[in-house]
Amino acid sequence: MTYETMLAIGLFSLVGSVTPGPSNFMLLASGTNFGFWRTVPQILGITIGFSSVLLAVGFGLGTMIITYPPLGLALKIAGGTYLLYLAWRIGMSRTVANGDTDAARPLTFLESAAFQWVNPKAWIASLTAMAAYANVDNPFLSVMLITLVIAIVNLPAVSIWAGFGVMLRRFLSDPAKLKWFNIAMGLLLVATLWPLMR
Repeated sequence: MTYETMLAIGLFSLVGSVTPGPSNFMLLASGTNFGFWRTVPQILGITIGFSSVLLAVGFGLGTMIITYPPLGLALKIAGGTYLLYLAWRIGMSRTVANGDTDAARPLTFLESAAFQWVNPKAWIASLTAMAAYANVDNPFLSVMLITLVIAIVNLPAVSIWAGFGVMLRRFLSDPAKLKWFNIAMGLLLVATLWPLMR
């Protein structure tokens, strides 16, 4: 794989990782409600989970979904249902957490990683990346390199959203403001269902 191709993959990953989407809205809300350090497992879960989707698509699952539409439909239904649950959970959060004893909690590493398997943005990005950059002459190496480059770029890019949330904590320490912020985040998360409806 050439340097130019790897640079193109890195730019593709940067744009895809830093732009709004379900995972980033959840990180923004988590950074606001729980702080950066309690959100780190969620950040790592997004990167590892997304990497596992990339590998699965690169090694043939993407072709299976395209060839067998009921599998794609099942993923859409599962993804939509889980997204609605997460939107409700965010929208109903009412206090900024100050310690590990709070009843509310951020997504765990495993929850965040599993979410990538039903995240429409992760699937679109994975299918696009593998279609555009995988090399048929050396598929194993190219799929591994694509996944590695995207993971390296994804981790700091999604972390920015948790950082933005932390910056909002002081402003949103007023319960009324936090309530409306969390409702807005929940609604934005629901709005990300639009690609699934088409």
